[in-house]
Amino acid sequence: MRIRVDTELCQGHGRCYMLAPDMFDADADGYCEPTDERAVVPELFDQARRAFMNCPEQAIFLTEET
Repeated sequence: MRIRVDTELCQGHGRCYMLAPDMFDADADGYCEPTDERAVVPELFDQARRAFMNCPEQAIFLTEET
């Protein structure tokens, strides 16, 4: 699984880094920033999905890798 943030859609609500603190942080302006661009490790799948499901702007995208 990989995670991507569309910075054009992000409005800086902060749900992602509150719900998935191991996956996201805030940039200098308070917008979502993934802490790691590599593939999501299985231990963080739940956090990634929680952030994806709770983003009001749907700015977080998950892609499954085979």
